[in-house]
Amino acid sequence: MRIAVVFASLFAAAWVLATPKPSALDFRDIAAQSGLTGRNVYGGLKHKDYILETTGNGAAIFDYDGDGRSDIFIGNGSTLDASQSGVHPHLQLYRNEGKGRFTDVAVKAGLTAEGWAQGACVGDYDNDGHPDLLVTYFGHNILYRNRGDGTFEDVTEKAHLPVTGTRYGSGCTFLDYDRDGYLDLFVSNYVDLDLANTPRPGKGGYCEWKGIPVMCGPRGLPLAHNILYHNNGNGTFTDVSEKSGILKPGGRYSLGAVTADFDNDGWPDLYVACDMTPSLLFHNLHNGTFEERGVEAGVAYNFDGQLQAGMGVAVADYDGDGRLDIAKTNFSGDLSSLFHNDDGKFFTDVSREAGLGVHQFLGWGAAFIDVDDDGWPDLIEANGHVYPEVEGKQLGDTYYQPTLLYQNLGNGKFRDITESAGTGFRTPRPSRGLAIGDLDGDGRPEIVLVNMNSTPTLLHNFAPPSGHSLNVSLTGTKSNRSAIGALVTVTAGGRKRVSSLLGGSSFYSQNSFTLHFGVGPCTRVDQLEVRWPNGLAQSWTNVGTDRTVRAVEGRDKLEEIPFENAGQQ
Repeated sequence: MRIAVVFASLFAAAWVLATPKPSALDFRDIAAQSGLTGRNVYGGLKHKDYILETTGNGAAIFDYDGDGRSDIFIGNGSTLDASQSGVHPHLQLYRNEGKGRFTDVAVKAGLTAEGWAQGACVGDYDNDGHPDLLVTYFGHNILYRNRGDGTFEDVTEKAHLPVTGTRYGSGCTFLDYDRDGYLDLFVSNYVDLDLANTPRPGKGGYCEWKGIPVMCGPRGLPLAHNILYHNNGNGTFTDVSEKSGILKPGGRYSLGAVTADFDNDGWPDLYVACDMTPSLLFHNLHNGTFEERGVEAGVAYNFDGQLQAGMGVAVADYDGDGRLDIAKTNFSGDLSSLFHNDDGKFFTDVSREAGLGVHQFLGWGAAFIDVDDDGWPDLIEANGHVYPEVEGKQLGDTYYQPTLLYQNLGNGKFRDITESAGTGFRTPRPSRGLAIGDLDGDGRPEIVLVNMNSTPTLLHNFAPPSGHSLNVSLTGTKSNRSAIGALVTVTAGGRKRVSSLLGGSSFYSQNSFTLHFGVGPCTRVDQLEVRWPNGLAQSWTNVGTDRTVRAVEGRDKLEEIPFENAGQQ
């Protein structure tokens, strides 16, 4: 394993301030005071009779109305309990009003569908400058086209996406797999679920856990198959799952999905976290097809060659060697996976050596986020059990579990700093989706958590900045307008930091498209390089920090937007 021999943890040199000395991190949940008060509804509260009630929802952070402020989308579910048949939860779209306030405008914006929503992904599929939204469902997925006037239109049928039949859609990601300038769409499917023929808790071979009857699955239930839709460039899509090679590996219990260029060949690959089936790595062959090589590459199983119940996935160059690595959350009793990218083709599971074996909670959403701006991406994980029945049973597991924060020490290792990161991290929750993005203009990403059968969490860091940073926003012209698949390199203080604009990721979620780079004590960035999705490379020198820069493909000058420092709540 190649590890950058640089130790840059700013925790060892926390700010020297007047007594009492504040923590270097002070994350608190400000969801309620910010207006994020909509309740998630997802199956039973104390009992889950079917697997459909357990997976929950994702979140997406994106500027849907083009006002320069990031907004928040959160999915919602339903219930199978006949006594609650009058409950009709809807999707949530929180418009950022500025000054730390949000308003749910989902119905006004046209997001009125009900049912068992799952994940969400964002991308400007028609290149009109307005980001569109795909919501996966148990049933059929819905593609919402952004009209550019603050409203969305359901164009699923018009776009030639299925509107009949039943699929258990899970993770999704937009990507331009053939680099034609139009975003294609990958959707993972979890289980080929037929509720009428699914056993009740305790009535089948995989319907009991630690001696208590629980919902059945996924083992014992029919496998599902993933789908790739090609963008025809005229507002419609064509299912190319078979001819592209996506169907060749056979069925899986697929959940989180992400697209990234893992071998640095300029073409987007796909990674899919799978539950109790081998996870998938689709290598892009540059000719409209993919080769699945998860087992060969070392990312299908854990370090012992054992199957894992993979849930969410995060991607970053955590050790500064210029290659994108993979983190994956797993089921209770297993540690999270950290697959180090050795040479672009092969990975090594270094989860134990890296220090991720401290806890073995049931993980869902995950993201790399530089919380202390030292230039080393830290790792956050959302947790929560699938079985509410374990609560109070003294089985060594709890339904409500803490969100974890691992600090990147800059030497290939991580340290659990959950207890010292603020009250927002110490609160146990039944979390699922997780998304990150700067919501208040202070230059530092906030963290949104989707909590099952509860209200959302919005974590904001109240501590003073520990270092300088640069945010990078991208607009494609010849490439897809969203610039999904772009690779950005920031050089400062003699060190390179690499990040990619990802489609999908976390669990069922979409992070902000604005990339955040911590640069520690540096007040200038020596060089900013962008490799656009179509292969064009551009660079800029001597870029000031503590601001957002917007790079437009083919344009010589950057637009620089100073941080508003609006984050002081």
